Amino acid sequence: MARGVYIHIPFCHQICNYCDFNKVFFKNQPVDEYIEALGREMELTVEQMPEAFVNVETIFLGGGTPTALSATQIEKLLALIAKHIPLSNVKEFSSEANPDELTVEKLQALFNGGVNRLSMGVQSFDQDLLKKIGRTHSNEHVYRTIQNAKDVGFTNISIDLMYGLPGQTMEQWRHTLEKALALKLPHYSAYSLIVEPKTIFYIQYAKGKLNLPTEDLEADMYGVLMDTMEAHGVHQYEISNFAHEGFESTHNKIYWDNDEYAGFGAGAHGYLRGVRYSNVAPIKKYIELVMEGHRPLLQEHSVTKDEKLEEQMFLGLRKSAGVTHGEFEQKFGQSMASVYGETIPKLQREGLLETDAQGVRLTRKGRFVGNEVFQRFLIEDE
Repeated sequence: MARGVYIHIPFCHQICNYCDFNKVFFKNQPVDEYIEALGREMELTVEQMPEAFVNVETIFLGGGTPTALSATQIEKLLALIAKHIPLSNVKEFSSEANPDELTVEKLQALFNGGVNRLSMGVQSFDQDLLKKIGRTHSNEHVYRTIQNAKDVGFTNISIDLMYGLPGQTMEQWRHTLEKALALKLPHYSAYSLIVEPKTIFYIQYAKGKLNLPTEDLEADMYGVLMDTMEAHGVHQYEISNFAHEGFESTHNKIYWDNDEYAGFGAGAHGYLRGVRYSNVAPIKKYIELVMEGHRPLLQEHSVTKDEKLEEQMFLGLRKSAGVTHGEFEQKFGQSMASVYGETIPKLQREGLLETDAQGVRLTRKGRFVGNEVFQRFLIEDE
């Protein structure tokens, strides 16, 4: 049963140098036809498995950039969502946004259409770094857009930050955190740069032209992030996410709880009825399949019992609360100790995990090497 719905908008007015998500330049794209196709995909999927959508808690508009759409297109999209997805139990309705294209008109369209949470891609408050990573907004755009959002009625606003950027110094990172926290927002996300294939940065990296911080400096930046957020009363509830009490991202928690969600749009991923699936990515192919009455599936994979066990640990350990014994036993009918009776004690001895009567979680040391810890929970390794 889907707890959440993810809807992918693959259009951007500017392509960031680090982004590997399915996206295209907005100009000359069949945007209106794509929105119609989204509505049709939602209709087809809900018709096929209506029971999966009776308790949807969250909706998330991602991209690409949902705010690349015009206010009229946003209104059309939100009307189609309301038409095809049961909204009676939705608590959180989020949209990603770029600060320099989120006009008052678009903010009003989002708010009137039910969106109650904004996630803005700010990344840095250093203008030179913003240019290096391909961002087009200024600090003034950020300040003005946040104020406009508050004036429209938004109270749940988050911004994304990045560290480990090319040429970034600790001084620049501290400055960005200072400026971000001065905004007194309820939620912050902060991610280290990962150089992904098929990105501008990857090409530069392959040519030896990408001046990245050392691993030690990047780790120090993460440590400063955790300490600075804590000092300002913004608690860390996941490896990369920080919030004031009551403003944690419900939608992202669905992923970390390893629960099911629907994914709509070109290149979107979903997890329904025990099956992980992905949609075709080319926009014209996606539109063609959907308008012919087909779900636009590229591939499907029925998740095995072992994979579910592994994913419960990989994803759940991202949360500061970790994985509780109760939720593990409720899902799988067996204890964590019966599955990971060797792995967990070893990681404890190495200072990477801590356990108690409630469950298992990463230590501070473990957060710095999370991916290495997660790999240890592969069943074949156990």
